[in-house]
Amino acid sequence: MHVTRLPWLHRARTRNIQRESQEWEFCRHRALRGTGMLSSVEIVVGLFPGQGAYLPGALPRLRAHDPGTAKVIETIDTVADGILGKGLSRAFSDDSVDQLVEAAPDVLQLAVFATSVAAFRALSDQGARFSVLVGHSLGEIAALVAGGALDVAEGAEILCHRITVLREHDTSGGGLLALGCEPDRAQQILDLLPTSGAVIAVDNGPAQTVVAGRADALRRTATIATAIGLPSTTLHSPHPFHSPLLAQARQELARRLSGYGRRGLRIPVFSPVLGRYYRDSDDLGELLASHLVTPVRFGPAVERLHRSGAGVWVEVGAGRALTSRVRSIESSASVHTPLLPDLDTLRETGQFLAPAAEPRTVRHTGTTMAYPPAPAAMAPEPSTPPAVTPEPSTPPAVTPEPGTSPAPVPPQDTSAPSAPTPPAETPAGPTSRETVAVRVRDLYATTLEYPEEVFEDGAELEADLGVDSVKRVELMGRLGVLFELGPPPDDMRMADYRTFGQVVDFVLDSLARAGTT
Repeated sequence: MHVTRLPWLHRARTRNIQRESQEWEFCRHRALRGTGMLSSVEIVVGLFPGQGAYLPGALPRLRAHDPGTAKVIETIDTVADGILGKGLSRAFSDDSVDQLVEAAPDVLQLAVFATSVAAFRALSDQGARFSVLVGHSLGEIAALVAGGALDVAEGAEILCHRITVLREHDTSGGGLLALGCEPDRAQQILDLLPTSGAVIAVDNGPAQTVVAGRADALRRTATIATAIGLPSTTLHSPHPFHSPLLAQARQELARRLSGYGRRGLRIPVFSPVLGRYYRDSDDLGELLASHLVTPVRFGPAVERLHRSGAGVWVEVGAGRALTSRVRSIESSASVHTPLLPDLDTLRETGQFLAPAAEPRTVRHTGTTMAYPPAPAAMAPEPSTPPAVTPEPSTPPAVTPEPGTSPAPVPPQDTSAPSAPTPPAETPAGPTSRETVAVRVRDLYATTLEYPEEVFEDGAELEADLGVDSVKRVELMGRLGVLFELGPPPDDMRMADYRTFGQVVDFVLDSLARAGTT
């Protein structure tokens, strides 16, 4: 059946109901600020920063936050001390980033990882729930821990292997240089130095591109940038990450990580390196090793998630490095930075990010979890950490390249607790069609600013409600994030989903294929 065309609908069409989704997301978020919690359809992205995301005093604050965060930090400290011979003690000093890079680069990496994992625990304990997690370079390890693919100790071990391998196999003496321009312009500069070997390592959006290469190549790149009026900054990095210079290290890291298993993700994790979501079938060791030589496409990742309906972005770590990048890409994005030099709003941010108390179907576990349980990935650690796999007694021989010296190595985290204790869960029965329809109706009504009652099964989205094909694609993307459906089928055609009822059936079929109904 068709919905009767109502006068209000014609008036609504005179308004610009196809305006950019970021406008209604931002306005609705501002309106919700006074309620103390987000709408159940709000899409919240957790951002896990990488290299250099360190603030003196952040770890002591997190350790004092509550016993749960203190245990996370203790676990990482214990494992790191066992594998690297040094823990996090220096990160509890007042040393700056520059001081740690020069004197204790391993500790700097440990501190970045520990800060993100502990901050996620603190936010989650206050009720914060995330729709998707995104790690930036090194931050992907912390994001995978938070998402449940790894426990804290496994993430720390992987980081320690990464540091050790780079120490043994990177003799390039290279590093990273940030240019204040979009990737295309950065590439034009590199094209003027065809034999330098410098490459684009990170696309952070239109305002920043990071170049990796040997020290001389980076100096020449900076000279050209200055000559044409572009700002450039040498980054705190002991290695030329995300470049072919680390090909040998990539091979060895893949070998060392080959024995690592993984759990099913409880929260989807999107990788700016892979350009897709992690899958339960992925070989994490191989993929994490490939990060060393593969560029980070953070800018395109932000754009993709924004198109899919992401409305709230949270820096799960120290400072505002990633949220500032998000703002440079999407100027009206709603961002939260709970850990700043003189401000700690972890409790307030966590409580604000708590959604309305309603059951949520978790795709990766097939269970229904009532809000707000602590995430399984951050469950209390056992008192005795698990055994740590020792490094080979004799590292592979490395032939230094002429004119270069070994570069300092970033720290790796190695603390690993036993399997975490999962939160209380209730087995989920088949998801009813009406339950799905209610959530789809809520999303469509909120997005389009239409009354919920017009979304009946037979309502033609375009013919009756004036929702054009562009908006329908956007809404389908939002549904994919809301219900954690993963990528759409290759043969999907919008023409097959003309009515509201057909959209609901699509969601049900997708959930069934994913094994969540």
